[in-house]
Amino acid sequence: MGDHFLVNLYECDIVKLNDEKFLVEMLEQAIIKGKMTLLNLVTHKFEPQGITVVALLSESHISIHTWPEKFCCAVDVYTCGTEARPQLACEYIIEALESKNPKTTHVVRV
Repeated sequence: MGDHFLVNLYECDIVKLNDEKFLVEMLEQAIIKGKMTLLNLVTHKFEPQGITVVALLSESHISIHTWPEKFCCAVDVYTCGTEARPQLACEYIIEALESKNPKTTHVVRV
């Protein structure tokens, strides 16, 4: 059925974790780097902090949920088919958020 990457990022840049515009642009770039096709994107900014961004893809989805107060976020990248490169998208997100302690789990869904 596809590749599912569960990425927990710790010790991230706190400013980036609470910047909705940055997170949207970062996911758009990750989608390009991962050779995926964006269909729709939805965001929600929580008070006093934290953001969720969900990108619906032709290949499936990418989501990010941030906890700036804990310097961490959870990223979910799920793609179907053989053309997408979800690992490249994950690597880009890790780098963009400057995580000093990323933990990635890869599940092949069959």
